[in-house]
Amino acid sequence: MVKPEQQVYGAMMSGWENQQLSRGLRQQTIDSRTAIVSRFHEFIDKPPWKWTVADVDEFTADAAGRSLTLSTLRQNHGAIRTFCDYITSPLYDWMEICDHQFGEVPSQVCLPWNTVAHRFEFEGDGKRRPLSYEEVERLFDTADARVDKLALSGRKGALGALRDAQLLKTIYAFGLRRTEAVMLDTVDLHYSSKMRHWGRYGALHVRWAKAAGGGAPRRRTVLLVPEFDWWVPGMRQWNEQARARFAPGGDLDALWVTERRTRVSAGYLDRRFADLRDEAGLSKALTLHSLRHSYVTHLLEFGYADRFVQDQVGHMHASTTSIYASVSSDYKNRVLAEALKTLTEGEADDH
Repeated sequence: MVKPEQQVYGAMMSGWENQQLSRGLRQQTIDSRTAIVSRFHEFIDKPPWKWTVADVDEFTADAAGRSLTLSTLRQNHGAIRTFCDYITSPLYDWMEICDHQFGEVPSQVCLPWNTVAHRFEFEGDGKRRPLSYEEVERLFDTADARVDKLALSGRKGALGALRDAQLLKTIYAFGLRRTEAVMLDTVDLHYSSKMRHWGRYGALHVRWAKAAGGGAPRRRTVLLVPEFDWWVPGMRQWNEQARARFAPGGDLDALWVTERRTRVSAGYLDRRFADLRDEAGLSKALTLHSLRHSYVTHLLEFGYADRFVQDQVGHMHASTTSIYASVSSDYKNRVLAEALKTLTEGEADDH
């Protein structure tokens, strides 16, 4: 026979899941949150109306002892906080039900002073960094050389190597996340009103951007900046000539198709980047996502406004864009030199 405590807790979890579904959250997000709350419930072995702030402290201390990252701790706190918001909301009857059946009511146990705050400073591996201009050039030269080598040898794979090279260049030239890149379709190639001579290669319409708060993917249009106009000829060659040789057919709109007439996967893209990175002799600390970091850094060094860069990469918070940036010493020295020049010219005018 099910105990009343178990029955009410089960109903709370079920109701919370339904509430999240009604908000349009993805099932993956909901499953992750419910799993965290279930682990917390199991860890402290008490029903929600008996939870305390000290219970969260104990749960967090145990997680920290297992060397979990700040990002994971933040996810844990966020899930527990959201569940407590639900069961303490006056819009639902859980407070009244608990008071009537158990003589106690639930409370919010995740407070500002016992949880990890929203990230505003870099928390990742110190080895993670953007690529320098020279490293970007070396990576792409290696990718292009592989295409030439396979084509000259007559071996299979030259077409796939061309696709991989252009795909990596696209990630860098537009600052894309890997999912955003592999989910591009041919219809996502767009004109830029300022650069008509680029044709359909002046902008990308990103339809599978990172979701906010577990909701549906966000969309944005990313403009090609003049400094990366070298991307246009290669993209035109891939889209108008090479892609058709995979015979994708009219039912596959994917921009990046495979020999099996399927869409290139994110996992494949990670492996291909790692192969080319190692072949180019670059640091193993560099990942596919480093190309996106490089895009942010290099646009800032080109002199683009912070807000423009933020919109280009689809960051909701300016602080997120700032932690991506790692401007070079040359750039810093140039800015300092310009500031000193302005200062000395001003002093000369005063005299």
